[in-house]
Amino acid sequence: MRKPPMVNCDVIVSVEKKPIFTIRIDSGHPVERRMRDFEKMYLKFKDCLPFSIAALPKKKFLQAEAKLQEKRRQWIVAFTQSLVANHYDNEEVRDFYALGDQQEKDESHVDLGPKEITTACPADFDFLTTLGKGSFGRVFQVMHKESGKIYAMKVLSKEHIRRKNEVKHVMAELSVLKANFRHPFLVSLHFSFQNKEKLYFVLDHLNGGELFTHLQKEKHFSEPRTRFYSAQIASALGYLHENNIVYRDLKPENLLLDKHGYVVLTDFGLCKEGMMPNSLTSTFCGTPEYLAPEIILKKPYNVAVDWWCLGSVMYEMLYGLPPFYSRDHNEMYNRIVNETLKIKKSISTASTDIITGLLQKDRNKRMGSKKDFKELEEHEFFKPIDWEKLLRHEIKAPFIPHIDNETDVRNIAEDFVKIKINPASLAPQNLASTHQDHDFVNFTYVQKHDTMTNGLHANVQA
Repeated sequence: MRKPPMVNCDVIVSVEKKPIFTIRIDSGHPVERRMRDFEKMYLKFKDCLPFSIAALPKKKFLQAEAKLQEKRRQWIVAFTQSLVANHYDNEEVRDFYALGDQQEKDESHVDLGPKEITTACPADFDFLTTLGKGSFGRVFQVMHKESGKIYAMKVLSKEHIRRKNEVKHVMAELSVLKANFRHPFLVSLHFSFQNKEKLYFVLDHLNGGELFTHLQKEKHFSEPRTRFYSAQIASALGYLHENNIVYRDLKPENLLLDKHGYVVLTDFGLCKEGMMPNSLTSTFCGTPEYLAPEIILKKPYNVAVDWWCLGSVMYEMLYGLPPFYSRDHNEMYNRIVNETLKIKKSISTASTDIITGLLQKDRNKRMGSKKDFKELEEHEFFKPIDWEKLLRHEIKAPFIPHIDNETDVRNIAEDFVKIKINPASLAPQNLASTHQDHDFVNFTYVQKHDTMTNGLHANVQA
């Protein structure tokens, strides 16, 4: 056991009026953490700590806020001293407190480790082409100047995010991406950093185009092609559910093709974490065409909303439009809630059965509501799929996008590609963030063991 370290702890109140604790161990760099971060660490290590470290102080009836935060500050100091003294060499503890970390205070620069490249900031990249545009920013195809590696960089405006009260959604997306799920059909984050005005996500690169774009060109897909894409989507959703995450925004625009014709699920801004098997939530969110009836009716819902969305996307792939579609949103909501699903006889019995099951208006009777992904995996519609081979990318895709090289953008919507790039505004030289931005605490991220190798996928939804 090491000697207990010197711990300094200050309390800051963020814009959201939630306390943030700034911790400095010995003479190291300060790190900022929220109370829930310390609670998670306590639950993980409590059985390995002295009995003197009790659970964190809870708020008592009529207790003054300032007194509560002072008690919590004192608890954090004692907990930190004990945890670091007893578990200094634990990798998770070192990461949590940035022990031995020589990272610059400027969060627009990120330490990437000893291999190939040591730092990254916006100025380290050449901005090649615009890949996408959204409410808060754009996505660019970028090349790292030193390594020549190609990535997709998502650049968001902090001002726009704050103005539309979307801080929570942006940080939810970052949280899911930082979980670093190693699933072949989920996009991966390599690095994230920020400056005073912008947030930057550096993601896998993929230039096979949105499923939406290909569907618009071809009007509809064959059953085998629909099955191929749907199997990958179902596998990705099932994996998120296993990790207690509900996705809530499945649509063709959020599904991208890689160079081999496989689908990748992107854009985690509407995800909700902590959805245990019996958990319910009630936030009204999603895309109108794909909303489940329980969301429209503002009833509590669970992960079964994702299976409704998959049914809607499968229907659209086979017929060219979502079920219950109307240009009038109120009319469409009425159809989703009240109208009987109509399926033409042009598709197989297995296709009809699975779509009918997924588009069951009662979430408790919906396919996937009992055994989640397992129910779909065992369905007759997916009988031709070898799931292990699918995960290993060993099944030849029914459609492979025409791509000549890594920077080929022929599959990206022309309206995006034509948008001119202003490198000076994207990688400003005078906006290094030396202040602490309390809305975006812990935004900086480096994927462990990343050596700036080319990614397989890319997110092009801003």
